[in-house]
Amino acid sequence: MTELPRLSRREREAMDIVHEAGAVTAAHIRERMTDPPSDSAVRSVLRILVEKGHLSAEWKGPRYVYSPTVSAHRARSSAMRHVLKTFFGGSVEGAVASLLELEETRLTPAERARIKALIDQASEAGR
Repeated sequence: MTELPRLSRREREAMDIVHEAGAVTAAHIRERMTDPPSDSAVRSVLRILVEKGHLSAEWKGPRYVYSPTVSAHRARSSAMRHVLKTFFGGSVEGAVASLLELEETRLTPAERARIKALIDQASEAGR
């Protein structure tokens, strides 16, 4: 799978909004940004995201509507690979341990059972 170009903080923020909402306008994105930049700055970020291949733009009426070019699942997988490599040296065990050590981590019995089942499935698949 070909990796898409990396994102700046603002680009990542815009992509998070698009993935959460689906197809959106520049105004929708700007409304949801933290400390939003100017309209033209948001449009510049969106133009860059289209050029990088992260978004597609479709003209609808008086405005463009932006949609992600990859599924949220693929974006999530790419982000997790980046986090694993950058912060955990590729160690899944280290990442899981870190998540479980967070004070706010409260797993329900059903969540624990699901995680155990996922580990068993991965083991059976040789991962």
